[in-house]
Amino acid sequence: MISSCPICCNQVLTVELERHANSHFEDDEVQRDMELAQLATVAELSTSVMVDVPEPSTRPVPKDDSVAQVASSSIIRGSSPYGNVMNEQISCLVGAQIKSEIQQIQGGVMNLLRSCLESEGSSSTSIISGYVDHHQCLSSEDKGWGCGWRNIQMLSSHLLRQMPETREVLFGGCGFVPDIPSLQRWLEIAWDKGFDTVGSSHFDNKIYGVKKWIGTTECVTLLRSFRLRARIVDFDSTESSSLQSKSGKRVCGPMDKYLIKTNSCPNSSSGELSQEDAENMRGQQVLVDWVWNYFKSNCSGTLNNSKNVMVSDKTPLYFQHQGHSRTIVGIQKQKGNRGSQDRYNLLVLDPGHRTADLERTLTMKKGWQRLVKRGVHTLRKPQYQLCYVDPGIASSEEMSQLKTIDSILIRF
Repeated sequence: MISSCPICCNQVLTVELERHANSHFEDDEVQRDMELAQLATVAELSTSVMVDVPEPSTRPVPKDDSVAQVASSSIIRGSSPYGNVMNEQISCLVGAQIKSEIQQIQGGVMNLLRSCLESEGSSSTSIISGYVDHHQCLSSEDKGWGCGWRNIQMLSSHLLRQMPETREVLFGGCGFVPDIPSLQRWLEIAWDKGFDTVGSSHFDNKIYGVKKWIGTTECVTLLRSFRLRARIVDFDSTESSSLQSKSGKRVCGPMDKYLIKTNSCPNSSSGELSQEDAENMRGQQVLVDWVWNYFKSNCSGTLNNSKNVMVSDKTPLYFQHQGHSRTIVGIQKQKGNRGSQDRYNLLVLDPGHRTADLERTLTMKKGWQRLVKRGVHTLRKPQYQLCYVDPGIASSEEMSQLKTIDSILIRF
């Protein structure tokens, strides 16, 4: 195919367009400006059967052909040249973004998980999220650095399926979860809009095509740019932390209601845990108690008349700690024996696990526990972060506040 160079207007082969256009420039900053022209070319090519992207007819779009209008509803409006460029950049990305390919699990991963939890009997009670797709890291694409992006994709799969109002605005209303390069473009647009200016500086405002780890801050930044009420909760046991949030406010917010305050403290004796171990366990229990009360606070009832599995209307939790991140899709409480304390297990989907292994073990109901369950004793990191999304779409007044990324800090 032949394409026109956006700089000199010469006709060149499409496969040579990027190299030809780059030859007009030598410094990186001007090169970044050229990416818009390259993206526009991709958008034009996406209508051709010669390009390996989904056909337009296979992509769910909002009614009345309003994809571009939906996408522009959350951007900076105005007649300035910058605003026009932003509008054009978003419109191009809406058409050019590519759907993330995943291995489909027959019946859905959450239905298989429910069945396994039910088979464990009445001695346990589980609360799980609704629909979630498992997105795994691929050795050919993002192994070793892409877990954060995969967790964003898992959280997005829930938002698109379970929250209709979110479906209309997320990723320009395309109706599907984009691949990592497309998500990287969306994050750069969020930074250009003024979201998380402090955090974006750590990446020099560039993330597209870069194999760098991201975390909850980038997840929240991306989702907030679509007017979603994404929040962060910090759990910190380090001595350097204080009882303040990142914004400098005292720790007092709506999420405090999910904490269970206890005055009990294990007695020390030669036959019990050491003081250090007891303190660690108590700190870990703070996080688990929060997660239990988070999912329990908005349960719509049991699944298929199950007595021990409930479904929550809450979103899954992006679960971050040093070196890795996962997605918490529920929590299980097992009754203690002979007066002992109840035991809790976080139910997680790990992007580092193969979807095929997850499907096989859940289907066979054998070995799935080691892939999904994480007990309190496994929480040995000094710091954790959780990201969740409150329902509803933020108003224009809220958007200015959402651009600054802060969190609720829980000290343990």
